[in-house]
Amino acid sequence: DIFDMFFGGGRRRNPNAPRQGADLQFNLSIEFKEAVFGKEEDIEIPRTETCETCHGSGARPGTKPETCAVCHGTGQQEVVQNTPFGRIVNRRVCQNCHGQGKIINQKCPTCHGSGQVKKRKKIHVKIPAGIDEGAKLRISGEGEAGVNGGPPGDLFIVIHVKPHEFFEREGDDIYCEVPITFAQAALGDELEVPTLDGRVKLKIPPGTQTDTFFRLRNKGVPRLRGYGQGDQHVKVVVVTPTRLNERQKDLLREFAKMGGEETHGEEAGFFERMKRAFSRD
Repeated sequence: DIFDMFFGGGRRRNPNAPRQGADLQFNLSIEFKEAVFGKEEDIEIPRTETCETCHGSGARPGTKPETCAVCHGTGQQEVVQNTPFGRIVNRRVCQNCHGQGKIINQKCPTCHGSGQVKKRKKIHVKIPAGIDEGAKLRISGEGEAGVNGGPPGDLFIVIHVKPHEFFEREGDDIYCEVPITFAQAALGDELEVPTLDGRVKLKIPPGTQTDTFFRLRNKGVPRLRGYGQGDQHVKVVVVTPTRLNERQKDLLREFAKMGGEETHGEEAGFFERMKRAFSRD
């Protein structure tokens, strides 16, 4: 009948067919160094699980659900109307079993007939070294319980990395900023620079300008996919002195004079020009 085809005669879904459970998402915040080196952690997630008392049937132990006598297990009722244009068949959710296709006369005392219970599950998570902000870890089968014996969903853990007070990250590389004095920049020096796995020595050559970058090879983040690790980039910033005694001022005036720079009696002029010179990009 053509009206049967257009008004509900299509393929019906079996309400008792096994269905996979829903996926879950869990947001996990970790420290900067934990993202770099990886870690293992136990988390607790709330989720639905199959009721252990009735094994998911929803019926009291020793009983079982009965097929709905109204819809005969289909979960749908048919309403037939005869019109001058022919017979129209409408289908709607069965009011007797609420679309379940079965009736539970004696409900399970634990899940009250749903076949599922809410629990908090502890899960051991392995966070790989080199993971970054927004990455997702998939743990198969740790989502919501399936329906009618279907498989459970999956758990997706979304990683959020807390910022570090000294280091910044771009991909597999680490960036940091180290202040040096005017004397260190002019004469050169050897510094101890913090890295993610301890301090290393960094040579500053004479005449180093502010905002100069130095690269420390293989001191960055381990590559999540592949071998090796990134680099650490150290930016040195020349700090202009703000508190000078008279002896230091005299020496700087003499330094300026030897370089052909006149101070014109304005001792602040030289310091301001030096500050501007060392703060240019």
